[in-house]
Amino acid sequence: MNICVFLSAADLDARYTVPAREFAELLGRGGHTLVWGGSESGLMKVVADGVQAAGGRLVGVSVDFLAAKARGDADEMVIARDLAERKALLLEKSDAIVIMVGGTGTLDEATEILELKKHGKHTKPVVLLNTAGFYDGLREQFQRMEDEGFLPVPLTDLVFFAKDGVGALAYLEESAGLR
Repeated sequence: MNICVFLSAADLDARYTVPAREFAELLGRGGHTLVWGGSESGLMKVVADGVQAAGGRLVGVSVDFLAAKARGDADEMVIARDLAERKALLLEKSDAIVIMVGGTGTLDEATEILELKKHGKHTKPVVLLNTAGFYDGLREQFQRMEDEGFLPVPLTDLVFFAKDGVGALAYLEESAGLR
């Protein structure tokens, strides 16, 4: 399965890097392909290293202004013209999406993917990996949106919240009929 992971390119502490590495190793050992932003820095590097070391493939989609930071030994690397094209390519090349910890770029990617799913533009499973409670506030906001009628589909149809990588991968594999 080609699993797109949206996540930070920042250098983060062990609270985030250890669970990210564990999830990456699960992906690689499971024979999955990581589809990601292609960066050779921060948490993106941690996940790519873990997937590759465990036998998984790497498909990167960078963007022209970040091409200098793109990973040189990815199995495939595409350079998009802009962020909009990058997001479209990441979605096109993936069978499922995992949203890990990140900043405004990750939040932008997450909300666009969920908006497209809400409108039926894709049916791929989406997991929000809530490492160290990072997305507790966002989950509360999504729940309020659902409770107050802002979501035309149930929240559970849009996104699955996972506490850890084992739960995230189990959900994705079950959704794909692999379990």
